[in-house]
Amino acid sequence: MDREGWIHEQPQARLARKLNLLLDLYEARGLSPLTYPQISKHMSDRGTPLSRSRWAYMRAGDSSMATDPQLLQNLAEFFGVDPRYLLDDYGEIPELVDAQLELLRTLRENRVRNFAARQLQGISPETLRRLRKAIDERLKTPEDDADA
Repeated sequence: MDREGWIHEQPQARLARKLNLLLDLYEARGLSPLTYPQISKHMSDRGTPLSRSRWAYMRAGDSSMATDPQLLQNLAEFFGVDPRYLLDDYGEIPELVDAQLELLRTLRENRVRNFAARQLQGISPETLRRLRKAIDERLKTPEDDADA
C-alpha cells in the first residue's frame, strides 16, 4: 500500500495489518501455525511481557497501548524483520517482507492447484498433466482486470 492510502488508516489498524501479515508469512513458510505461548515466551524472555488480551487487541487494531518501541522491536525480532517495519508508521515494506509476500502468493496459488488435483482423482495422468500445464501457463500471463 502506498503512503497516500495510509494517510486515512489509523496507526492501530496499520500495525494490526502488519502483524497479521507477519503471522501469515510465518505460516506460509511451512511452519506450524504460530501460537500465542510462543510469542509470549519470546517477549517475556526479552523483558517485554505481552498478555494474551493485549496481543489480541494489537492484532485487531483496537490497542492504543501498542506504541512501546521496545515491545515492537522485540516483535520484529521474533518475526525476523527490520524493526522499522513495525516502528515506522509510514515506512516502506522491507524488501524481505515484499519477497515473502510474493512467496505467500505463490504458495496460495499452489495450494489451490494441489487442492484441485486431489479433487480430480480418477482422471487419467495425461489429462491431469494437460490441466496443470494450462493452469501454469495462465499463472504466467498478466491478468487483464479491465474486463472484470
